[in-house]
Amino acid sequence: MFDVGDNVVYPHHGAGTVVSKETRVVLGQEREYLTIKILHNDMTVNVPTENAEKVGLRWVIDLETVEIVVKALSGESTEMPKNWNRRFKHNRDKMKTGDILELAEVVRNLALRDHEKGLSTGEKQMYVKAKKILASEMMYAKHMSEEEAAAWLDEVLANPAAGKTKAKPKAKVAAASA
Repeated sequence: MFDVGDNVVYPHHGAGTVVSKETRVVLGQEREYLTIKILHNDMTVNVPTENAEKVGLRWVIDLETVEIVVKALSGESTEMPKNWNRRFKHNRDKMKTGDILELAEVVRNLALRDHEKGLSTGEKQMYVKAKKILASEMMYAKHMSEEEAAAWLDEVLANPAAGKTKAKPKAKVAAASA
């Protein structure tokens, strides 16, 4: 399923690269493990290959899906519970799914709420974590550095048109907007 060199997403920690695949004996049983290096938080995760699907491990999205994520980030806020701890649980459950669009929705909704009303301390921490996880995947999907991906995400949240991939050469864009 996953091989050394694959870029993958571990939902709770973000995107990384499979750096090794090895067999280990644990509690008398031989099991195959994937070792995943997650750059954005300098973490190494070991996942038994038979549990990869159960923990939500998946490949990094492609550029087509990046465009869908940008649309999700630039959409309107969706209905969320008014009570902050219900809202926190609602967002945490969305993040746990490992679905990139659910994560993008959490980032968008928290960004909008932060701009309009401010966030509780717990929601601020969640917002920072969700943005880091999303940026870590964008780093691999868009072939950027960690810093470039974080800046790109901030720009998309501030100006949704900024995230769109430029399909036209600059000369035509300038002529079209004149």
